Amino acid sequence: MEKARAPMRWLMAAFYAVAGVGHLMAADAFLPIVPGWVPFPREVIWITGACKLAGAFALLTTQLRWLAGAMLALYALCVWPANINHALQGINVPPLPDTWWYHGPRLAFQPVLIWWALFCAGAINWPWRRK
Repeated sequence: MEKARAPMRWLMAAFYAVAGVGHLMAADAFLPIVPGWVPFPREVIWITGACKLAGAFALLTTQLRWLAGAMLALYALCVWPANINHALQGINVPPLPDTWWYHGPRLAFQPVLIWWALFCAGAINWPWRRK
């Protein structure tokens, strides 16, 4: 199973590293999709960017891998409201498309992203079992 997890881990780490840099470099671009009930939205975006970078790095280290997978899965769960807000409010955030062809798959992929983080970190084996 490790042969499947290793490339998934590297791909996820790259994804979160790029996203983390994006949050740090262009926080204002993310402000429109942050729900109004989130306090200090710009700072939250910066913190989430730093968490994405830390998670990406930790996912590649043996000692922190399990924790990184759990935290990245929790992060994906926690940002789901912002993604739902983005879709339902029809908020235009260039260059992202503002259609359900974008939002639908993005929202549907969120549980997959949660599973992916847990699986590639070795926190779960579902749907495969060790024999």
